[in-house]
Formats: sequence, structure tokens, C-alpha cells
Amino acid sequence: MGRARRARQERQGEKTAGSRAGGWGKYAAAALAIVALALAASRLLVRTQVNWKDGSPAWSPDGRRIAFYSERDGNAEIYLMNADGTGVRRLTRSRADEGYPAWSPDGRTISFDSDRDGNFDVFAMDADGSNVRPLTRHGARDVSAVWTPDGTSIVFMSDREDGGFDLYRAAADPSAAATRVTRTGSAWFPVFSPDGTTLAFHVGRDVHTMRLPSHVERPASGGELRRLTTDPANGMYPSWAPDGKRLAFMSWRNGKTEIFTMNADGSDQKTLVSMDRGDAIDPRWSPDGSRIAFVHMPDGMNGSAAIVCTVNADGTALRHLR
Repeated sequence: MGRARRARQERQGEKTAGSRAGGWGKYAAAALAIVALALAASRLLVRTQVNWKDGSPAWSPDGRRIAFYSERDGNAEIYLMNADGTGVRRLTRSRADEGYPAWSPDGRTISFDSDRDGNFDVFAMDADGSNVRPLTRHGARDVSAVWTPDGTSIVFMSDREDGGFDLYRAAADPSAAATRVTRTGSAWFPVFSPDGTTLAFHVGRDVHTMRLPSHVERPASGGELRRLTTDPANGMYPSWAPDGKRLAFMSWRNGKTEIFTMNADGSDQKTLVSMDRGDAIDPRWSPDGSRIAFVHMPDGMNGSAAIVCTVNADGTALRHLR
């Protein structure tokens, strides 16, 4: 399942040319400028007026590619593209509903959710889409996995106990036992801090963090929760900056869903992306810290389109990808 779908459930003339050519040159320059603007607008419309949903952008560790899920060919499948939106190609081909890709730290493996066996579990494949294999097997729903920094284990959401989603930790092996990390009944979308000591996720409608034990040889429960946002100034779907000093997250505190950033202790919360039309959800910080990928839903959470975008970490140079 992709984050865009879950978010819907939880609520997501140039003077020189003119002077050279005289009066007519000015008009010509102005006309050319208008044509250029019109062409730019048409390219933007081509990119934003789509009738499918893309979501859950995940940067490769080297920052050169983005994995994502898309419904462009019917059911939700995992795709890969270059970080500028070119070179889109489909990685999975099944009749199942698949989503939430995540890269292993070495960049060789992509995990994802799939109900290809009749129930949602976490699967993995090589980065070229080959060698698909399960990472979990359970009668409950296991989804939204992230890799531990050493690549040996995963932390994922599951409703295997008490009916609500909590976080579990297990070796990346379908036969491995899983240890429950949280006991909230509503813990969503974990992400590891760059140093691997802390998880960020949202509980209900607020971002929380939790430190984990220093050892990773044996799955272990987490520590005390720290709340960073307070509904109605809510926060969801956090993402760490690579230096560990800030988090990006989404919030609808201003009446529509926007991308915010804050310090790792919850201070200095400020808007980064606010779209003129629709909602901005699901931010993901690039490995070099220069950009943030997110999902634009031009017609809002209930609309038929969702497009992966990137923006500089200072909020400039927003770009819609394919």
C-alpha cells in the first residue's frame, strides 16, 4: 500500500533584444516571452493533469534514483526513475496491490508491500526487479518496512496484536521472530535517524521519536516515546535530514496539507511547501540533504491524481516528476 492512499484514510522581454531591433523588436521579444510562458505552462499541465496516482518516493542511497509506487498501468506496482524524472521503468509485474518501496543501505535491494500471496507482507527484490522473495510471513498485515542501518533487520508496521498497527523489528528473513517495538495501537511509517539510534513515526496525528537499544544482534523493544507535534498543529509521515538535525513532515494545521520542517527536538516548525492547488504529502529527504521529494495531489486527498515532486531543501526549485 502507498502512503498517498493511507493518507486519504487518516484524515492528506529582454531589453537588449528590444533595443537592437527597435520598436518591432520589443513587440517580438514580448511575443516570444509569451510563447515561452505558454509552452512552459503546457509542459506543467502535461505533468500535473494525470489520471493516475504515484506515491511513496524513496531515494536510492546514492541519490541518483527514486523508487515509487504507481497505478498508471492499472493496479499499484513498484517503479524506478532517475532523480530528474527520466528513465521510468516498472520493476514489479503482478496482479497484486504493491507499494511502499524502501532501499537497503547498500542500494542492492528494495523492500515493498504486497498482497500477492493473499495477505499483505513485506517482500524484497534486487534493485533491478529480479529475485523477489518474502521478508515476512504472517496472517496479519505487515507493511511499510524500513531497514536498519546495518541492513540486517527491518522495522515494519503490523496489526498482528491487539488489532491496531504497531512497530515490530525482525531480521530480514521470513522465518525470523519479530519483537514488538511500540504499544500504541496507532504507530505509522517508521524512519531511522541517520545514526540508527532513533526511530521517528507518527502516533495518531502527531510525530513522535523513540530511541532504540544500541545493540542490533537481537530484536529489542524501544524506549520512551517523545512527542514532537501536538494536534491540531499536527504532524505525520516524518523524514530525517541526513545530518540528523531536522525532520520534514506533513501537516494540515493550516487548512490544507503542506510540507513542514522542524528541528529534531520539535522546535522551529515552519512551512516548506504549500501548493497553490491541492495537497502536498509524504516528504522524503535526499541522501545529500539538498532536496526533498514529496507527493502533490492537485485535486486534494480524494482526487484521482498524485504526482511525485522534488523541491530544494530551502523550498525553491519545485519540480513535478513523471
